[in-house]
Amino acid sequence: MRLLVVSFIALLFGTSSLFAADDWYRPPVSATWQWQLNGVINEGYDVDLYNIDLFDSSAELIQRLQSSGKKVICYFSAGSYEDWRSDAAAFSSQDLGKTLSGWDNERWLDVRSKNVREIMFARLDFAVEKGCDGVEPDNVDGYRTNTGFSFRANDQLTFNRLLADEAHKRGLAIGLKNNFDQARSLSDHFDFAVNEQCFEFSECRTLSIFIKKGKPVLNAEYRTIYVDDASQRESMCKQSLALEFSTLILPKELNDNFRVSCQP
Repeated sequence: MRLLVVSFIALLFGTSSLFAADDWYRPPVSATWQWQLNGVINEGYDVDLYNIDLFDSSAELIQRLQSSGKKVICYFSAGSYEDWRSDAAAFSSQDLGKTLSGWDNERWLDVRSKNVREIMFARLDFAVEKGCDGVEPDNVDGYRTNTGFSFRANDQLTFNRLLADEAHKRGLAIGLKNNFDQARSLSDHFDFAVNEQCFEFSECRTLSIFIKKGKPVLNAEYRTIYVDDASQRESMCKQSLALEFSTLILPKELNDNFRVSCQP
């Protein structure tokens, strides 16, 4: 019923008119979470929020999670082209840059492109239609690498802020993925941070600006030593708890093969 009402109002007034100003989910510091992007979603974790794939997750799954008291964050890549996505044909050849290192079927996107931005707005609409509480746009730090384009830090800031503004217009929370160098500049625009391996690479304190502003840092670590060595795990988790981060130890494939939480 909620989806029908949302779709009907959107047709009448446009998606950005659906929600009053400031009417979106804001996860708290130290929120508990589960992150799974591959495989059949394990719905059994007692956590505050789930982070799952926008395209691969059905509206029914999202509704089941929400009916059990969980919020749902929907993942999509905002800075890279993935050739298997249902909207892949909407990108033009001019939008596509170099292949991502380690990901042969992904290519960087030109975030200055009007077409790219319109596709991302459509993905935000899709998140609303599916009933997501928020979104996690990935690969929003391409300016730091050789994408095949000449966009710079200011272009990335403009794109990221635009994503945040458009998400909020639709009543969606939005998380900043990695992008340490711009965390301070973007912390007022994003509702939480999602990070990978900040303890492994000694980068975590850069994200403490989110905690200072009452916004959680959802962190994932992939080192097998954190699974196999209790002393290493306890040391890392002690640091995480001191920083008030929400840290999980997960398989890099994010397929729920194992899960260890640093939170008590």
